[in-house]
Amino acid sequence: MVFRRRDRRPLWRAGLEMLWPRGGWGRAAQYVKHRVRRLPDTPEKIARGIWAGVFASFTPFYGLHFFIAAGMAKIMRGNILASLMATFFGNPLTYLPIAWSALATGHWLLGTWMDRELLGTERGGDCRIGCQFGNAFEDLWQNFVAIFTHDRMDWRGLSNFYEGVFYPYMIGGIIPGIVTASLCYYLSVPVIRAYQNHRRKILREKLAQLKNPADVQK
Repeated sequence: MVFRRRDRRPLWRAGLEMLWPRGGWGRAAQYVKHRVRRLPDTPEKIARGIWAGVFASFTPFYGLHFFIAAGMAKIMRGNILASLMATFFGNPLTYLPIAWSALATGHWLLGTWMDRELLGTERGGDCRIGCQFGNAFEDLWQNFVAIFTHDRMDWRGLSNFYEGVFYPYMIGGIIPGIVTASLCYYLSVPVIRAYQNHRRKILREKLAQLKNPADVQK
């Protein structure tokens, strides 16, 4: 096949590059920005897609950000491809500040304390945000397996996770998500418009050169 990779990557290498791309996340961000600006759509529609993708990054539904962003972009009549690319706003370099802002806001709105749940020492050692989500997925899987085995189902861990982490995260992510997504929208519209105008100007100049080759020789 023409488009098949010549060097097939092992699974561990593919997983590693999902966490840390070649050239780092800075280079990946530059690539995404370049691709977004070249999308064949109006600046406002592309920016609405960016809004949806950035906002989706502030939700606790890890693994579903693509679907949430695409659905929101469709409802908002935004560019779906731009929304998918904009979900990379949430990456290993930004997940921690995103989670902290969402949890802090959520606990503040609910009138509860964040440090006790977020920095708990269950299962030994500090169990921070990533550990909390990992333990929740582990409990969910064990309860699923218990349906087909003689193991006993235990929902206490998931209940504590929902009350202490997931629900505050979901509620608290709305405000910082809206603020950050709106900021990205208003910043991206003029940038995309300027880029598209500059690109059209270059294309017109090239077209004029093709129509009048004598002017180029002069």
